[in-house]
Amino acid sequence: MNRIEIEIKLNRDRSWLLETLAAMSEADLRAPRTPSEHDPEKTWSYADHFIHTTLIEKNWNDMFRRHLSGEPGMPRRANADGSSQPMEQVMAGIHRWTERWADEHRGKPLPELVRIGLAARAETLQLLAELTDDQLDSKIPGAPWADGTVGGIMAANADHGLLHFNYAKDGSLTT
Repeated sequence: MNRIEIEIKLNRDRSWLLETLAAMSEADLRAPRTPSEHDPEKTWSYADHFIHTTLIEKNWNDMFRRHLSGEPGMPRRANADGSSQPMEQVMAGIHRWTERWADEHRGKPLPELVRIGLAARAETLQLLAELTDDQLDSKIPGAPWADGTVGGIMAANADHGLLHFNYAKDGSLTT
C-alpha cells in the first residue's frame, strides 16, 4: 500500500466513523454493547470502543518508532523467570491495559474523545509524512496485523475503527 492509499484510507474511514458516532444520540453512544474482555462486571459502549482504537493507534506509533530506530518493534512478553508468556497470559495483560484506558476515558464527552483521537491520528499522519517508502515497506518481525509492514499496519488503524464499530453494533466481540 502506498502513501497516498494509506492517507486516503485513514481519512475516509475516520470521517465515516466520526460522522456516524456524532449522529448518534448520547444514550445510543453510551449504551452497553459488548462485554468487557477483562472485567465480566463491565460492558463497553460505542464510545469505549472508539477510545480503545486511539490507545492502539498510539501504541502502534510507538512500535513504528522502535522498529525504525533498530529496536524490536514487537516487545517480547516474558515472565519474571524469563520464560515467554503464553498467548492467554499476553491477551489478559492487553485486556487489563485497555480496560484501564477505557475506564480513564469513560463518560467523557464525544468531542473530548475525538480530540484525544485526533492527537493520535495527527501523530500517525506526521509519521506518514516523514517516513520514506522503504520505511513504510519495512516489515516488523512478529507483527500479526495487515501485511506486517509499517505502512500496512498504519493503514490498519482504519480497519480497527470499523472492526470495533461493528463489534459494538453487533453486540459481540466477533464479526
